[in-house]
Amino acid sequence: MSGKNDIGAVLERLEVTIAARKGARADASYTASLLAGGSNKCAKKFGEEAVEAALAAVSGDKNHLTAEAADVLYHLLVMLAQAEISLDDVATALAAREGTSGHDEKAARKT
Repeated sequence: MSGKNDIGAVLERLEVTIAARKGARADASYTASLLAGGSNKCAKKFGEEAVEAALAAVSGDKNHLTAEAADVLYHLLVMLAQAEISLDDVATALAAREGTSGHDEKAARKT
């Protein structure tokens, strides 16, 4: 997928929008209200959305899961912004894992 709907481009635009909301009044922006609530509020909302996505996945309703996945990604980016972690930071962590078995990577984190 390329262009306007390219997932990377969409996430980058969303990251910029979320960063711009950091200074906004909480009553004027949903994003600002989440960020004003600190890490607890951001993490709680992300967790709620992740559970909703999991429930949508088992329901078999692709449209519902798609919408919930979008909510999960948005709330993940808000949580990352609150923690001052960028998409580039996440990409670096993912790139470091490329070519490594998921089992091996998970075992290495335990040591």
